[in-house]
Amino acid sequence: LPAHDITLGLLAGGRGSRLGGADKAWLMRDGKPQVLRWAQRYPGEHGPVLVSANRDLERYAASGLTAVPDRMVDRGPLSGLDALATACATPWLFTLPVDLVGTNDCLLRTLISQRGANGAFACDDDGPQPLVALWRCDALRTACADAFEAGEAAVHRLAQRLDLARALFSGFRFGNLNTPEELR
Repeated sequence: LPAHDITLGLLAGGRGSRLGGADKAWLMRDGKPQVLRWAQRYPGEHGPVLVSANRDLERYAASGLTAVPDRMVDRGPLSGLDALATACATPWLFTLPVDLVGTNDCLLRTLISQRGANGAFACDDDGPQPLVALWRCDALRTACADAFEAGEAAVHRLAQRLDLARALFSGFRFGNLNTPEELR
């Protein structure tokens, strides 16, 4: 897939409740906010960058990022995927949560090479990571609408519904920054 056919979608719409309400997108690691770390992580491998965010939208704009708020409230990450898919103007959407600890250099290339008709998601040593994924955008839009209508909110069910291929990353953990201990 050519880079201009892929939008990077960063999921930053969470409440950060386990971090005392902190906005995970702007958590500093090694002197850089998480959202900027991920927006700049794969230069040349994707086209536009979108951020699913529900607060401080001006802050994203000031950093040169396009933020899109959830259209459906209180539906968790599914709402973020829906917002990103709706705003995405390319055929493919590569998603990453902003609270990831790390990824490997070949992540996007591996998802591309192992994708099925509707995309692929990563599986690390902790198991399936359906938010670390490459989605065919038109299929994702339809699947999100179907999930909302069925009252489903689980992203792993969305990946099953779309029959996404599994891309295995053995010997690797993406990790999450969910607690103050994990941030340290």
